Formats: sequence, C-alpha cells, structure tokens
Amino acid sequence: MTRFTVNNQPIQYKMDPATPLLWALRDASNLTGTKYGCGNGQCGACTVDIDGQAVKSCQTTIGSIEGSIVTTIEGLSRERDHPAQLAFIADNVPQCGFCIPGMIMAVSVLLKKNGNPSEEDIREGITNLCRCGVYPRLVEAVLRAARVQRGDEQIAAGMAPGIDPRDAARVVPALVPTP
Repeated sequence: MTRFTVNNQPIQYKMDPATPLLWALRDASNLTGTKYGCGNGQCGACTVDIDGQAVKSCQTTIGSIEGSIVTTIEGLSRERDHPAQLAFIADNVPQCGFCIPGMIMAVSVLLKKNGNPSEEDIREGITNLCRCGVYPRLVEAVLRAARVQRGDEQIAAGMAPGIDPRDAARVVPALVPTP
C-alpha cells in the first residue's frame, strides 16, 4: 500500500505502486481536475504540485512519492481565490479550459518559487501546451497573479461559473452492493 497526503488529507492507495498518480487521483480519489492529455509528460494537463514542485502526474508512479504532499487543482483553493485562479478569470485566459487546471498548478508552483517573475521566467517555467493558444494572455495573467500575491494589486473578479466550490473536491463513497 502506498501512503501520501493529497490536498491535506492522508491517503492510502491499495493500488499497484507502479500506477501513475494521474489515475490514482482521477479514478480512486475522484479528483478529476487533473486531466489526461498526452500520457507522456509533454502537455502538462496533468500537472500537480508534489512537495513544491510542478510534476506531470501521468509520469509519476504512486510508489515513487511515498510520504509526499500532493496538491491538485481541487486542493489549491477551496474558494477558487488563489491569485493564479483570479488572474486567469480576470484576464479571460481559459477558452476550452482543458489545459487550465494544469497551467494553474504550474503557475502556483512558479509563484511559490519566484514572487516576481519576468516574462522570460514565465515562458521558461510554464511549459504546458494549449491548443487554443492562450499564451499571450497567460503571460499577462501570471504577471498579474504575481502582483496580487505580493499585494500590489487586487482583483475584484467574481467566482467562475460552474460547480459550487464545496462540491468540487467532494469524495464520493464507493457504491456497495446490498446483500
């Protein structure tokens, strides 16, 4: 059995230690914000924060992160008020939205490490792929998120439409057949 922390909750997976973290999160923990994109670590749709590093979860086995702390998009901010989330909404970054959770996770790690990134730092640090081509807005949103995180700017953006934040990371109990 593999044990680590996911979104501040201790988890014990009764899965093969060679199982990619992506599938443990999506299938066993019902944390579907982490997306399957390419499956080979190129696109970044599956990016999560593991011990302060932006990591492609499709290429990381659960056995390799025993004892680690994993944060997914669902655990980044229950109220969706992380500076990266607010800036992405304010700057209209999402189009189809598929790659956005992985991008936001990569941005959150970048901002932990560098609270005042340059455009070059952003282009080097955020290597996620987006078929919609949000890159110009992405750079501006990351610069804005850094200003918000430093307290140099405030965003009065409303909540994004969709799932109520209280339901976003809800664990659904497994169905148990009745005798």
